[in-house]
Amino acid sequence: RTVFFMPNLIGGLVLGYIWSMIFEGILKSAGMQSLVLNSTYGFWALVILVAWQQIGYMMIIYIAGLQAVPEDMLEAARIDGANGWQTLFKVIIPNVMPSITTCTFLTLTNGFKLFDQNLALIGQNSPNAQLMALDIYNTFYGRSNWEGPGQAKAVVFCIIVVAIALLQQKLTHSKEVQQ
Repeated sequence: RTVFFMPNLIGGLVLGYIWSMIFEGILKSAGMQSLVLNSTYGFWALVILVAWQQIGYMMIIYIAGLQAVPEDMLEAARIDGANGWQTLFKVIIPNVMPSITTCTFLTLTNGFKLFDQNLALIGQNSPNAQLMALDIYNTFYGRSNWEGPGQAKAVVFCIIVVAIALLQQKLTHSKEVQQ
């Protein structure tokens, strides 16, 4: 578990630069465009980097949720004649729903807040694959007298993230089993 959790401990900038070198080497050896020049490559490189960084952390949360499923419920399902799929959908998933809620919330909010990995992997001056946080930063700090629009983007972005996170919390929390 420690090995799977380790990528989450490495800072975003360091990960971005390491993966940037890896992806640039792969693309260069294949004779393809750079991450900075191709928005599709940049986006998928960012997806791979963040997935690699977060999968171990989410796995630990899911393992804890699976270990918390009461054994007597699983035994009762077996005695009642439930098959594997019925046990999964009627017993395991409802009991693991708090872990699903937590992981979905963390993944969703972390996806919106991506900044340092985006900056290190794609670069500050490449408009091709900038996510919203980096775009706000470039608007606020990258242009003279654009502090107002940059701040407005940040406020709207914050409202959107909070609204989506609250909606996600409400939808998944309603499916949790109360014990």
